[in-house]
Amino acid sequence: MTDPQTVPAPSGTQHSISYGEQHVTVTEVGAALREYTVGGRDVVVPFGVDEVNPVFNGAVLLPWPNRLRDGVYELDGVRYTLPVTEPARGTALHGLVAWERWALVDRTDVSVTLGLDVVPQPGYPFQLSAQITYALSDGGLTVTLTTTNVGTGTAPYGAGFHPWLSTGGADLDDCTVRLDAATRITTDARLLPTGKEPVAGPFDMREPVTMAGRDLDDAFVDVLRDDDGLSWIRLTGTDGRTAALWMDGSMDVWQACTGDHVGEENHRMGLAAEPMTCYADAFLTGDRLVRLAAGDTHRVRWGVTLLDERRA
Repeated sequence: MTDPQTVPAPSGTQHSISYGEQHVTVTEVGAALREYTVGGRDVVVPFGVDEVNPVFNGAVLLPWPNRLRDGVYELDGVRYTLPVTEPARGTALHGLVAWERWALVDRTDVSVTLGLDVVPQPGYPFQLSAQITYALSDGGLTVTLTTTNVGTGTAPYGAGFHPWLSTGGADLDDCTVRLDAATRITTDARLLPTGKEPVAGPFDMREPVTMAGRDLDDAFVDVLRDDDGLSWIRLTGTDGRTAALWMDGSMDVWQACTGDHVGEENHRMGLAAEPMTCYADAFLTGDRLVRLAAGDTHRVRWGVTLLDERRA
């Protein structure tokens, strides 16, 4: 029970790990990446220990990322209805776990693992057990999420993450971006998918381009990968340093958001670089939907690091 003489942090217990000049704090609430710095330079946009997580900063998004139209879906002939958590667009947004308290499973100086049981509930009557590990090394921060269906029946499932890459204190317009993907998901006014098209104009970021005037809240597929099988989003600030986020072959969807429409306080505060297993409406369309059978486990991995382009 909470001590009535103390005021707990809105994001719960803070779990901090360090490795050399790298420092990470992960929160109990949402298992969110609250901060990641290298030598004092932000790699992701942080939020204060005394703040409610402002715009899903560093949040874990499961059992679905992004939006679900009207909060309604059908699976094997059964219709399910979830709460609409984004009333302005009439969608169920970013899953069920961003505001839950994750339990500490394991902790070392350089890694922390948190766990959460997703209990059956109206609209999602499936049982999942999830564990997420944040680990620091010479290569930066690596994040691994493992989810097991511990109930009966097959659960619809998707996973995603919501870190905001930091500009390092610069205006976003003065930064450059590179995004490794060849196809954009087109959307309607509710940001729900309507089709696919080759990237072009402001959506072609396969080579570094300026962020000036670039308004994004878009999903991308047909991702490009390097020789190690990794796909990247890179945001380079005026200090010559690049906040670079990768995903391995366990995920093949990017969402990029500039925060032009999230309110004045967080307007263009950075670039949300979201690795995902599926994009919006996967519970409805089945596109990239994971059907997680009883006893099956699903695992994804991504990471983020700070590169110094001045030394390239």
